[in-house]
Parts: sequence; C-alpha cells; structure tokens
Amino acid sequence: MTVLVLALIAGAVIGLALGALGGGGSVLAVPALIYLLGFTPAAATTASLIIVTATATSATALYAHARGGNVAWKTGALFAAAGIVPAFLAGAVAGRLPEAVLTAAFAVIAALAALRMLRPSASGPPDRIRPGRAAGAGAGLGAVTGFLGVGGGFLAVPALVGVLGLAMRRAVGTSLLVITVNSLAALAARTGTGGGLHWEVIGPFTGAAILGAWDGKRLATKISGTTLQRVFAGVLLAVAAFMLVDVIV
Repeated sequence: MTVLVLALIAGAVIGLALGALGGGGSVLAVPALIYLLGFTPAAATTASLIIVTATATSATALYAHARGGNVAWKTGALFAAAGIVPAFLAGAVAGRLPEAVLTAAFAVIAALAALRMLRPSASGPPDRIRPGRAAGAGAGLGAVTGFLGVGGGFLAVPALVGVLGLAMRRAVGTSLLVITVNSLAALAARTGTGGGLHWEVIGPFTGAAILGAWDGKRLATKISGTTLQRVFAGVLLAVAAFMLVDVIV
C-alpha cells in the first residue's frame, strides 16, 4: 500500500509539472522511480518514457494545449522528425551502460535543467530560420531523450523559441508533440530490455500523471510561470545533488 501511495503522489506531481511547464516532469520521474519505488537506473529511464511521454501523459497535455491553438503542428513534426533516429540509437545504447554512469549523467542533466529554469536564455526569435541548425537541435534533443529517458521539454522549449521562432506559449504546447514523438522512438529501441519494470507501479503512476497534467494546464493560467519555474528548479537542484552524492559514495 505504501508503494502504491508513493506512486500516486509522484505521478501527480510529475504530471502537474508537465502540464504547467510543457516539460520537466520526466526529470523528476527517474529519481522518483529509483529512490522511492526501487527501480534500477536502466529500468527507471525506460519506465519514465512509458509514464511521462510515450503513453497518454504527454498526449493528454498536448490535447489540452491544442484546444487553445498553442501547437504548431507542421513545425513541431519536422523538428521531432530530426530526433527520431538519434533517440532510437541512444535508447539502444543506454540499456548497455553501467548503472553509475546512467545515474551520474542523469544528475548532470537534471542540474542543467534547473539552471536553465533559473537563468532562462535571453535570446529572442531568430531573424531567419536556419534548417541545419534546426535539424541539429532536433537531433540533439532526440539523443538526450533516448539516452536518459527524459522528454527534454526544458531543452525543447528554448530551442523552439530561439531556433524556430515560435512564441513562448506555442513553444510550450509544441514541445509536447516533440516529446511524444522522440519518446516513442526511444521506447521502441528499448523493446525487450524492460527487465525490472513493475507494471503494478507504472499503471497507477501513469494514471495520476495524466490527471496531474490537466491540473497543471489550469495551474499555468493562475500562477506566474516564473514562480513555477523557480520552485521546480530548486527541487531539481536538490535531486541532482543527492544523485551525485549517491554515485560518489
């Protein structure tokens, strides 16, 4: 019963973050699965793709943003397409790495995500869109998604603004489309390597995250985005520090 309660609470918090911020939820999903629910790092990154992005969680949040006209479908699809192959390849490699390497790499990404939220890029939309740069950004995001099992919304949103020139609100909604596509590709690469996945935990976790994503979308209209980002960034920094200490010790 305790594990079930923890799964429900963690899922709700992660869905809330995903719906409110357009990403970031999966950065908390992996440490929650490892330290609260007993998953191995490899199983946690795979489960994260299932829970936060490759299942209905991102799709649910995406639908909520799409209803408000905040998804650039064509632009997002092209950006996501550039990341499909890198996501697949990185997903295949990740399952063969030592647990300490995955944990340390994840801690670094979590810290970078927190710093990005605390000190967002001041760059505005570009004067013109450079296809090569856009493809490179999409491929890099796909690789991060596949390797660490994170959706990469904290990277996707700035890229969609700074590289493709989307307004912030549309970038948040479009990032969910990118997250979903890349995560499905990464999950396909991990097919057959799902040892250690506890479906009795993943199911409730996913359900709570879906509900949380809807609440997060409503929360974003009531609370300052800056305030949400600062609170979330503080939690991420603490989690990253804990994971690094755990690896070292």
